[in-house]
Amino acid sequence: MAFWSEQYNAQSKDPKRGFKFKVTIIGLNGGDVVWFAKKIAKPSFSVTTAEHHYLGHKFYFPSRVEWDAVSMTLVDPVSPGAVAQTNAIISAAGYQVPGSPTDLETMSKGKSAAALERVQIEQIDANGDVIEAWDLKNPFVTKVGLSELSYDSDDLSEIELEFRFDWAVCTIGATAEGAQPHNNQLGTVADPKTFFDN
Repeated sequence: MAFWSEQYNAQSKDPKRGFKFKVTIIGLNGGDVVWFAKKIAKPSFSVTTAEHHYLGHKFYFPSRVEWDAVSMTLVDPVSPGAVAQTNAIISAAGYQVPGSPTDLETMSKGKSAAALERVQIEQIDANGDVIEAWDLKNPFVTKVGLSELSYDSDDLSEIELEFRFDWAVCTIGATAEGAQPHNNQLGTVADPKTFFDN
């Protein structure tokens, strides 16, 4: 029976809510939960197709899975300094301002992914237990956008980051790698489902 037609009690489960989430970035703020994350898109992907023509017909075949970039908006607190941490991530990825002809360091995927190490998005329930987790694999920053300054605005300063990654592991019913399994009044989820893992 659907949740909206059941009698609610202490063991009833609410549907997933968009504001109940946490983000953890290993390379940002030492791996703590990014409490100043304002919003983030969950990973999405598309399946490309190959076409085959025969007489007056057209047939389609699934081809590749392409993961879309994920964007995240952060509030910019003074401490920790999100701008300083973001700049440090880009520097650790290998970006250096021009200094001299002997400065030969450039960005690479290895350094870029190591600068972040891991980006984890966890959707939680009313008890704070993780019910859906996404772990971005080999993530790196592809865009940094800073909010404008204006004497007419009372808004908090924000930073928008865009991440590229190779794929994402999705775990339903338990937390992602390294965290405790989902546990509530109904007991521990016995059979969590993990998708796109290697």
